[in-house]
Amino acid sequence: MTGTQHTKLAPERKAARKNGVFRLVVALIAIIAEIALIVSIFTRLNGYSTWINLTTRVLAVLLVLFIYNGNINAAFKTPWIILILAVPIFGVIMFLMVGLNSHTFQMTRRYKEIDEKLYPMIDKNDDLIEAVKDKDSGAGAICSYLKHQAHFPTYKDTDIRYFGDTCEALDSMIADLKSAQHFIFMEYFAIDDKKAWHRIEEVLARKVKAGVEVRVFYDDLGSIGFINTAFSKKLNSLGIKCRVFNPFFPGLNRFLNNRDHRKITVIDGRIGYTGGYNLADEYFNIERPYRAWKDCGIRLSGSGVDSMTMTFLENWNATKKHFEKDKVYDKYMTAEPDTNGRGFAVPFADSPMDNLQVGEDVYISMIDKADDYVWFMTPYLIITDELKSALCLAAMRGVDVRIITPGIPDKKLVYSITRSFYHDLCMHGVKIYEWAPGFMHGKLCISDDSLAVCGTINLDYRSLYHHFENGVFFGYCEAVIDAKHDFEKTQSECNDVTLDYKVGRKGIMKLSQMFARLFAELL
Repeated sequence: MTGTQHTKLAPERKAARKNGVFRLVVALIAIIAEIALIVSIFTRLNGYSTWINLTTRVLAVLLVLFIYNGNINAAFKTPWIILILAVPIFGVIMFLMVGLNSHTFQMTRRYKEIDEKLYPMIDKNDDLIEAVKDKDSGAGAICSYLKHQAHFPTYKDTDIRYFGDTCEALDSMIADLKSAQHFIFMEYFAIDDKKAWHRIEEVLARKVKAGVEVRVFYDDLGSIGFINTAFSKKLNSLGIKCRVFNPFFPGLNRFLNNRDHRKITVIDGRIGYTGGYNLADEYFNIERPYRAWKDCGIRLSGSGVDSMTMTFLENWNATKKHFEKDKVYDKYMTAEPDTNGRGFAVPFADSPMDNLQVGEDVYISMIDKADDYVWFMTPYLIITDELKSALCLAAMRGVDVRIITPGIPDKKLVYSITRSFYHDLCMHGVKIYEWAPGFMHGKLCISDDSLAVCGTINLDYRSLYHHFENGVFFGYCEAVIDAKHDFEKTQSECNDVTLDYKVGRKGIMKLSQMFARLFAELL
């Protein structure tokens, strides 16, 4: 073990709370029953007629050919092909529900209409991108990609502050909330109606009475273990406008697999917060279900906050149709330059509604351009072949590649699959560290003392392909060095497991891991 030795503390159990777990269980049972019914019907039809059976098999083969030749990530193709060929009826139904990652025409059209109005509001010229290219061609190329492919411009008049301590981040955010004069937007994957949230809610309620417009937005599945439907009703009764993203309910809904994993707070269009932490007590070590909790985040002030405001408005408006007064956007895009800003910042978002994997593309670009080092924090490590190849190639050409993952899991199956990737990475020179004190939930990438990405994007299939995510690509400012120092401090508290998984028995993948990893994208 490297770094500091830690006393083993028994994890605290989560206190009993009124949540939506019963609703989740009922919905899952209903969905499973619906799938079972459909499979049963088609199975009986196949047994009833040879022609129906033959048609089903032909369709399965055609679907396999479509998957094999389609624009689908290579890591996704093999498990679907195996599943469809092994159990054609079940495999076809599951692929149409989950594998296509497609959406209803209504949702696709709704997002397109919203984005067509929002993107022009943050459209900037390319002069700053050219200036970044002159300083660092690789960084400029990433800025160019984010602007011309994902529609997110580069800003220079934006001050960036990095937080390696979530309690410090929460205190700073509450202080800024108290200064709000016009509006507050908050979008989070998970909210828990307990101590940390109560501190925030008290400020929000006072601000509503003072005439400030307050909107709170959370993902239903992400929060379902913490709160129930009474939470949104309570907020609305306080004058806080509250919406729930993609409510979880019984029914075969192709959009159900896409969750809002973003974490955004915007205050008056002049200050923005994002990072890995949700608004629940465990993220601030008030509760300790996994011993200690490690996370990180950033605060922006200045021009770049406009992109965060736009990102919030996108999902807020997509959840409601025919809500005309919500289509007024101009009065919220009011960010002003912060002369304290150094370097550059590109707040960006990733969406499963298009064919771009913005988060993965940015990470791979960061890896490819690294000269000295590229370091990651991630709670999950379930990666595509492209991302794995980029990490291995960087290490093989002499770049110091390090990844910090949790020492204690929040999901044991996902943790087992995460560890199944260690051996291949370590064999090619990547160094793996597990954070000994508990669960490490930070999402951070740092490179060459010059560039960093901090936000909500994990190194796993769900974040990279299925979820709505956001982050900030920033460089040549003090926040990058602050992030580096936090990484080094976190690493000093880790177990270095590189050698164990490079040549030791831990590098041998178990049969259960092989099977689970095959279907990792569904986890």
